[in-house]
Amino acid sequence: MVRSGIPGKETRPRDKAGVVFSILIPLLAAILLFVVIQAKLRGEQLPDFVIFVEALGFVVVILAGTWFLIRGVREHRESEERYRQMASHIEEIFWMLDAESKRVLEVNEAYETITGRTRRSLLDNPTSCEEIIHPEDRVHVLGKLDEATRTGKFDERFRITLPNGDVRWVRVHGFPMRNAAGKIWRLVGTAQDITEQKQAEDQVVKNLEIAESARAEADALRKATLSLTQDLHMDSVMEALLRSMEELVPYTSARVIVPEGGPHLLALGEREIPEQPKASPRYRPGHPLTLIADECPFLKRVLEEQKSVLLADTSKEKDWQTFNGHAHLRSWLSVPLKASDEYLGFLSIGHTDPNRYTPDHLRRAELLSIPAAAAIQNARLYSTADMYGSELQKRLVDLQEAETALAEVQETPGASRDKFEKVFRSSPIPFSITTLREGRFIDVNSAFERRYGYSRAEVLGRTVHELHMWCDPADRMWLTEQLRQGVAVRNKITWLRAKSGEIKLTVYSADRIHFDGQPCVLAVSEDTPEFDSRKAN
Repeated sequence: MVRSGIPGKETRPRDKAGVVFSILIPLLAAILLFVVIQAKLRGEQLPDFVIFVEALGFVVVILAGTWFLIRGVREHRESEERYRQMASHIEEIFWMLDAESKRVLEVNEAYETITGRTRRSLLDNPTSCEEIIHPEDRVHVLGKLDEATRTGKFDERFRITLPNGDVRWVRVHGFPMRNAAGKIWRLVGTAQDITEQKQAEDQVVKNLEIAESARAEADALRKATLSLTQDLHMDSVMEALLRSMEELVPYTSARVIVPEGGPHLLALGEREIPEQPKASPRYRPGHPLTLIADECPFLKRVLEEQKSVLLADTSKEKDWQTFNGHAHLRSWLSVPLKASDEYLGFLSIGHTDPNRYTPDHLRRAELLSIPAAAAIQNARLYSTADMYGSELQKRLVDLQEAETALAEVQETPGASRDKFEKVFRSSPIPFSITTLREGRFIDVNSAFERRYGYSRAEVLGRTVHELHMWCDPADRMWLTEQLRQGVAVRNKITWLRAKSGEIKLTVYSADRIHFDGQPCVLAVSEDTPEFDSRKAN
């Protein structure tokens, strides 16, 4: 079946016959007219039949011409109707404009759907199409359009503005129509609404940016956590923390502020950007920064609430100018440092520009604060352990000096006895001499009297069992067994009871000696810092 208006094989012979007929009839009429004219010129009389045929030919020519004219008009209208039906049911804009004046000559009904403006408004003002182009894209698009009038190529994506202010994205594609001389005299093409496509593309780009940001953030946190555990010295921890912070939150000033007792606070670590050139250590007023909470209501609130704080613009905080060392900062955020339920202080991060920080920056700082607090606590424990190890070493030295002096007493009782007495009595740590078998006190020094509250006279001749000094007698049994086997006891942690009943956590070291002809125990005992295993990270 052949579609209406589209000739098929069945119609082609009829069309050809019509064309031949339309040519032969005028040709025949022309021949007859020529014969008539020649006869008239020679003065000959033509038969009535010839005149009749001639007249009939002219009538047929007129009728045939009229018929072909009507047919051509009808086919043209049908073609236009088909074009309009096709154009009105398609979602893309079909357009045509004059290449020289750039005036729009034709546009279909999709123009109204996409632009929100009537076709009549465009046809009445053919250059009004320029006004719908978004102001930020207009210069570029019009420049490309002018270029297309010479090259015939136009393929652009840009924004248009609707009468209600909404913005849509369109893709416009055009190609040239040339006259007989090959010059571009028309540009025709299509315009498609790609708003949803552009939004989808933008969302994909946004998702990729979020994924990349998350990957970079995770990598920065991993590196920060690793760097915070490389060196347990506090200076190294502060350096690693503040440099890692720069990768997550941009700043011009960052500090780790910790309580120092009462209302006093100290900047345990601080870094400014740009950094000052490093020089030999020297006194600089205000460094490290010290603060007094009672002098700054804002700081006092931060300490009391122990919560994260974000100030997009510090000028809106009425008490900000009282925050010593921070008044020049216009954006600021703070995150508490907590480890094992203990408040260690807070991170202070600021920038000289307002509105630099967002909730996302605060979230990053909170993530970093977790390993940061653990690293600070570990650095403190490491520092305590380091100092404590030095103290233990000093105690062992004192114990060795006492043993050496005692050995000399056994060999040369005279002057060596005085030397032992001097070492024993003057030592700042508690010394005691007890019998190995019973634990009976033979002598103690002044440091022992101060620590346990007993006078020398109260303990001499009495046993540790009578005084109930060992909270766990099994520790005493283990100690004597070690000494009987010839093994010195070093830095044993145990609990000893003072005269007042107070239980003291004690580090205990002892050696087996011979004193006054019997096996004895020469021991030193001293306070040790309280240790909470939950704080060891």
